[in-house]
Amino acid sequence: MTTAAVRADGLVKNFGDTRVLDGLSFDTPEGTVLGLLGPNGAGKSTAVRILATLLAPDGGHAEVLGHDVRRDPRSVRRLIGLTGQYAAVDDLLSAAENLRMIGRLLGLRSAAAKARAAELLATFGLAEHAGTQVKSYSGGMRRRLDLAASLVGEPRVLFLDEPTTGLDVASRGELWELIGRLARTGTTVLLTTQYLDEADRLADRVVVIDHGRAIAEGTPDELKRQAGGQVIEIRPGRSADLPAVSRILSGIAGAPAVTHGDAVTVLAADPDLLGAVVNRLTAERIDLTQAGLRLPSMDEAFLHLTTKETAR
Repeated sequence: MTTAAVRADGLVKNFGDTRVLDGLSFDTPEGTVLGLLGPNGAGKSTAVRILATLLAPDGGHAEVLGHDVRRDPRSVRRLIGLTGQYAAVDDLLSAAENLRMIGRLLGLRSAAAKARAAELLATFGLAEHAGTQVKSYSGGMRRRLDLAASLVGEPRVLFLDEPTTGLDVASRGELWELIGRLARTGTTVLLTTQYLDEADRLADRVVVIDHGRAIAEGTPDELKRQAGGQVIEIRPGRSADLPAVSRILSGIAGAPAVTHGDAVTVLAADPDLLGAVVNRLTAERIDLTQAGLRLPSMDEAFLHLTTKETAR
């Protein structure tokens, strides 16, 4: 039996009268990317803080590479890196000074710390700005430096707690590429995010968390299938017909239709319903520019799973 890189078993955490984690369990093997996906307040960051030994659980058990986070926190800290929601670098130091300082704190000799800093600055596209004070960096540059800082000690497991929060589209894409590169070189990554496209792009497996517990788990495609069947997507020729299309889709599929832009979609357990939809729209003389089936997006799967859980 192989040791899981990260394992949580029945984690419980209370803050006063509020139960933030309510028996959360999951695990992931080495060399993979696990996405923890959930709305605000679901317990994602609390779980990461427990796994990173920054917070003690009130119940349950957690391990990193076989080391108990409560009984052997020192060993856990030697194996992990952590990037939180906000950059934790020193604004008054340069990028090179930040990384060299972290290297020295981790026990590297001066020459080794300097070499590691130079290596990471080159990897993260910051070499040209190595001597510049961090306070002048853009948000994307600061996040890249923060990620580099978490890698100075060459961790085997990297916790990324909503690492792209507040970044523009271009900066998010750059950070995604860097995270993907780390995963391809064997680093185990546990990623928390509210961005469904981020989980879809980066994660080998996703655990959906709501109200402090796991409500679904699988690959992104498996979670999309759990949303139920396929999505019927209709684009009418005239925007004035969108309400009628929504009414017809809801009635035939027996589920709420969603209008976004010039399209109307509905989750359909039976893909054969598309034919009935097209026939009905034709009978009502509604011209179409597109009518088709596709797998649910991560947004649609997430909405379905969390809505289903709330209804229980």
